[in-house]
Amino acid sequence: MPSVQLKPATYPAASGQRSVPSPAFPHYLPGRIDPSSPATPVAKAVALLDPNYLQSIICTTRKVKRGYALYRTHDPFESIYTVRAGCFKTVITHRDGKEQVTGFQFMGETLGLDGLCAERHNCDAIALEDSEVSVIRFTLLASLCHQVSSIQHHFYRVLSGEIVRESSHMMMLGTMSAEQRLAAFLLDLSDRMKARGYSAVDFNLRMTREEMGSYLGIKLETVSRMFSKLQKQGLVDAHGKQVRIVNRPGLSRL
Repeated sequence: MPSVQLKPATYPAASGQRSVPSPAFPHYLPGRIDPSSPATPVAKAVALLDPNYLQSIICTTRKVKRGYALYRTHDPFESIYTVRAGCFKTVITHRDGKEQVTGFQFMGETLGLDGLCAERHNCDAIALEDSEVSVIRFTLLASLCHQVSSIQHHFYRVLSGEIVRESSHMMMLGTMSAEQRLAAFLLDLSDRMKARGYSAVDFNLRMTREEMGSYLGIKLETVSRMFSKLQKQGLVDAHGKQVRIVNRPGLSRL
């Protein structure tokens, strides 16, 4: 394996805030690949990295314009992706042509794990704005997992996180009212924004209300009505895509 020089990958934060490493899939990017370089071989370099990062992976980057797909249903599974900038939605298309949003992925979060089972992707990943991802070849990741236990452990944690997310989503759809679903969704976004160095109370929704309704299993009109209800209760202040959480404890009690 050629030796590489590694540099930490940071993620751009909002204006006036610091850049932050990916909390979902921390990694390092190759600064230069040169077989004659005296840099540490990859496998050895991985073991010497700060253990707080848990892993170090050679990867490339890819830019995806708003409305374009990172991958489509039935595309061969070759890589997993970490969002460096922007936002994506994952969508499944039913036989009747109706689309179902299954998730939203923000900076630092992982895409592509759906392809592990059948070695083909089972959904579309669409950029909601001009975005950039780190492309991590799964064959290389699997090799590094075999060599470095900390990387393997962290990858298992990522897989476990996906299972927890899916089960939480199913519980929300099966047990919560429309008002509770929207409240839970906004609280989840708040936590994810905070983890990435953004404001936890004042943020811009990247998705449309129709996309939000698809994910929450409610109609567009219901989404708008629930926003109005939460606003009248003094829990949130929403203007278009700009949302401010006014009373988080009250929102949590719904």
